[in-house]
Amino acid sequence: MIVISNPTAITNEIKTIHALFECGLELFHVRKPEFSAQEMKTFVNVIGLEYRNRLVLHSHHQLAEDLGMNRIHFTEKDRTKANPIRVPNPDRVITTATHSIEDFNLLENYFDYTFLSPVYSSISKENYNPKIDLLNAIKDRTNFNTKLVALGGIEVQNIKKTLDAGFDDVALLGTIWNSKQPIKNFELCQQIVLSY
Repeated sequence: MIVISNPTAITNEIKTIHALFECGLELFHVRKPEFSAQEMKTFVNVIGLEYRNRLVLHSHHQLAEDLGMNRIHFTEKDRTKANPIRVPNPDRVITTATHSIEDFNLLENYFDYTFLSPVYSSISKENYNPKIDLLNAIKDRTNFNTKLVALGGIEVQNIKKTLDAGFDDVALLGTIWNSKQPIKNFELCQQIVLSY
């Protein structure tokens, strides 16, 4: 299971990130689109070094090597305007995002996984709703080299249905950061994923 950072600062954010890792969080996407390179460096350095191999960098990819991070994420926009594999690095894990099953099916094989969103109405973004039924669209999946991760409106009530539809994993954002009990929400979601 994956958690994506809130794009803006949250009270007790680092403490919550550490608690998520202590509960068994596999991967944490550092998505702070407004951060400068220095702000990104500072943010990553405040997260415990023992979790560095579980962090995925969304921007300022040039910092990855200095920060000891081997996971980078390309937004759909960045992926389409630049070749993510300009400098091949066999140790680097690369992920991306798509918004249609057709785009997902056309992805190159070097992406470890991709987010497909929004599957449901977003919890964190107002008026960000699915344009098509992705639970039905996934039946047209032909790409089985890249893992498919559901994003958008994922919460306890719909995880099983999402995995049943054929998604390989789920990513949480709003269900964590828009909650007064983020750790409890994470643990409830985690129980469903682990029992699947």
